[in-house]
Amino acid sequence: MSSKGFDEVIHAPNRLQICAYLVSMSEIEFRSLRDFLGVSDSVLSKHLKVLDEAGYLDVIKRAENGRQRTWLALNRDGRKAYLNHVRELKRIVG
Repeated sequence: MSSKGFDEVIHAPNRLQICAYLVSMSEIEFRSLRDFLGVSDSVLSKHLKVLDEAGYLDVIKRAENGRQRTWLALNRDGRKAYLNHVRELKRIVG
């Protein structure tokens, strides 16, 4: 991330959509996010791994109805990075 807020981790189109969706909620289940984005499990997993490795994502595993489910949430660092990135995009185009 640059000092001005542009974040190459977030800027990739799918990751930008993921962050935009997650910033408005506390958490979402993996399948719901996948369906919203209209991508495959592997594509979503790849982008989530990048966000997780950057320290922007909390991945929560829960057993529900006897099955393991994965829930996702932007953490404080992720929210801050996303909002800074959006601010920088507005500055660039404004």
